[in-house]
Amino acid sequence: MPSALFVLVLLAALCSLGCAMSQEEKHKLKTQVVEMFDHAYQNYMDHAYPADELMPLTCRGRVRGLEPSRGDVDDALGKFSLTLIDTLDTLVLLNKTTEFEAAVRRVLTDVRLDNDIVVSVFETNIRVLGGLLGGHSMAVMLKEEGQHMQWYRDELLHMAKDLGLRLLPAFNTSSGLPYPRVNLKYGVRGPETRTGTETDTCTACAGTIILEFAALSRFSGDPVFEMHARRALDFLWEKRQRNSNLVGTTINIHSGEWVRRDSGVGAGIDSYYEYLLKAYVLLGDDQFLQRFNIHYASIMKYISQPPLLLDVHIHKPLLPARTWMDSLLAFFPGLQVLKGDIRPAIETHEMLYQVTKKHNFLPEAFTTDFRVHWAQHPLRPEFAESTYFLYKATGDPYYLEAGRTILDNLNRFARVPCGFAAMKDVRTGSHEDRMDSFFLAEMFKYLFLLFADVEDLPFDVEDYVFTTEAHLLPLSLSTVALSLSSVPSNRTIPQTEEELDDSNFDWTCPNTRLLFPDPAFPRNLREPIRSVVDKSCPRPAPYREPGMGAPPLRAQDFMANNPEHLELLKRMGVSLIHLKDGRVQLVQHATQAVSPIAAEDGIRFMQEMMELSSQQQKEQLPPRAIQIVSHPFFGRVVLTAGPAQFGMDLSKSSTGVRGFVTVAEPYTGCSEITNSEYVRGHIALLQRGQCMFAEKARHIQKAGAIGGVVVDDNEGSSSDTAPLFQMAGDGRSTEDITLPLLFLFHKEGNILLEALKEYREVEVLLSDKARDRGADVVHEAEKDCRTEATTPTSFAPVGQSQSSTAETDKSEAVSSQESSDTSPAREVNPTASSDQAKDDSEKKAAPKNDADSNSQSVDEMLADWREDLEAFRQMEKDEL
Repeated sequence: MPSALFVLVLLAALCSLGCAMSQEEKHKLKTQVVEMFDHAYQNYMDHAYPADELMPLTCRGRVRGLEPSRGDVDDALGKFSLTLIDTLDTLVLLNKTTEFEAAVRRVLTDVRLDNDIVVSVFETNIRVLGGLLGGHSMAVMLKEEGQHMQWYRDELLHMAKDLGLRLLPAFNTSSGLPYPRVNLKYGVRGPETRTGTETDTCTACAGTIILEFAALSRFSGDPVFEMHARRALDFLWEKRQRNSNLVGTTINIHSGEWVRRDSGVGAGIDSYYEYLLKAYVLLGDDQFLQRFNIHYASIMKYISQPPLLLDVHIHKPLLPARTWMDSLLAFFPGLQVLKGDIRPAIETHEMLYQVTKKHNFLPEAFTTDFRVHWAQHPLRPEFAESTYFLYKATGDPYYLEAGRTILDNLNRFARVPCGFAAMKDVRTGSHEDRMDSFFLAEMFKYLFLLFADVEDLPFDVEDYVFTTEAHLLPLSLSTVALSLSSVPSNRTIPQTEEELDDSNFDWTCPNTRLLFPDPAFPRNLREPIRSVVDKSCPRPAPYREPGMGAPPLRAQDFMANNPEHLELLKRMGVSLIHLKDGRVQLVQHATQAVSPIAAEDGIRFMQEMMELSSQQQKEQLPPRAIQIVSHPFFGRVVLTAGPAQFGMDLSKSSTGVRGFVTVAEPYTGCSEITNSEYVRGHIALLQRGQCMFAEKARHIQKAGAIGGVVVDDNEGSSSDTAPLFQMAGDGRSTEDITLPLLFLFHKEGNILLEALKEYREVEVLLSDKARDRGADVVHEAEKDCRTEATTPTSFAPVGQSQSSTAETDKSEAVSSQESSDTSPAREVNPTASSDQAKDDSEKKAAPKNDADSNSQSVDEMLADWREDLEAFRQMEKDEL
């Protein structure tokens, strides 16, 4: 008995260090990865090709110019079947040789590169040029094996060179740094290019060229591409801050002045560091490793605060530049593995893993206490990338379990009938109609490699280097002779060499088999970090300076439809202006106040309004979720909805409210419901307009509804661009309202309305966040879809209501201010982000931060969301 007990205790101890995953389980997960890839790829080919990307919620392709502009993020789209090209080498890695051969033939037949369109130099290089070169590498490898691609005559390489030549005009600057954009047909000079006027680019944009351009030069024998890429890297190196040896985030391409002097390893800089190290691996040039090591020493000295990686100022590297991190830095533990610095890689990865488990995905940005700072997640692969490299370095089965978590979350929360949809908000599980090409190019590569055995791979991945887009370039390129003697260099050789101390450099990559003699080592590093994330405390509320006296009207009490409040504002010199797009603008003129004391009260009111708006912006009122659970959606489509300040609080309900949707008659819900026999026991669908939200709720509650959804009548509005808000009451008690009422913008509401038109019976779940798309939801939905129809088959047409006129009642607002100058001699001009011109739009709004929002066009208001760099830039401005 004692010996048996000893064996049990020993087994338990060994398992606590990490039990090995069985081969059967690994094989199952590998097969699951392939099935998920097939689901994404086939839906792109069926519903989107030859478009650049798939829109998985609406099951159609995203064609630039035909869809509403999303701003700079659309610069990745060039009408060149982006997703197909980005996926070529993934097909080979996943043993889909037949599909690869067919895909190559499609690219050669259908894709044009001479389109009159402005594209991002950075995105086109890593996705399209990298995709063509990776596809060429795979085609050559398969041809040499003698079974496939025997017809191939370097056609992909010829396309790659054609594209490289179209990108070269962007490098025609005095510094050698490329313009951020180029017209594929006309270059950067001349009015027909519609570009070439930019002065700034990000460090990563200029420094993430060398792998693709060097590979193109060595494949084609033309040195011009590698020459320009090296020149850009030389210039960035020369412009580093010499004391800190760090680089900024944004640089002027003509003068070399740093435009943004914050430095980190995330958005805007990330792949610059990656390409310095990988250029050494691919090309064997010691200069790249020397530069990387100098940068890396400074990163670990100033930016790395294990397990955190926090941005600093390049001139004052001990001064933090922000209190949040972006998700793009998740690649860095994988780069540290390549460097051979495993301990901090384990620590940072564990922090990222715990944040992932906390929110299901890595939010685009999160705070140092691991709260959501920016809630979107466009299915980024960087965390999976680092997970794979750490497993390869350590052999620790813990990282296989981390990979399983990634797989499970993708299937539970991101999978939809037409592919995988990006997460609009990780807190609610709502979706974005977006599936970026990098999801197929990178995510499934790293997950397949994580679970695959050597015999599952069609080639030895050790013979290749992964680009930042996970394209495969052969290491044999380092042996290709190429004359670069004509390279015009920005490098000052004597000064550079004096700064380098070769004695501290490691000139070989580490042998990971020798790194972990103690199998408990990785676990011992992870445990403290897991505790830090789990026990993180909420941030204290910002301190607010008390006022110098109680003004007659407090900002938090203000209601725009209250005549007494409007009169008080007038006495204080504050006027209320209703803008055409439904927002409200508050303007204070001290000279128009009835007395100096009233003017002083007006200034205090405006200060309070600004503080209240700022506080609301930081708090970001949590949205609610409307999850379509009936056939054929089965919970895989989630819409972001705004809550009400009255009625049932869904955040306190563990089950939410579930029911079939019925269109109320009248559709506005502003009078007694005439189809109460259909509304009873259902969730009523209403249109915004003509009365207060609370009035709508009372009418459908009287008709027996169990919930309500109000759809915006402002055509084109979307939660992507408009601020989240809470629908407020009507100025009197709303305790009589007990059902939940949610608000959908026009774009999200149309998804629900179209589903109702097509399927007639649509069941939804109203909740604080999306429920698991697991077996329970599917089982209940399948069971429900076999029941008798209980909703009306007719469908009321959806139209936009007439705009509110001056005679209609106005609703309350909480304003958002752009100016903090409240001197009586100056004009204070805050702008509210709510739809005050509509009489039922009674809500408290989170503010818009864009100072030019007054003049936004409809297309701009429809834009889904900005490119990552611009978004982080805006967030930094907001914080400062």
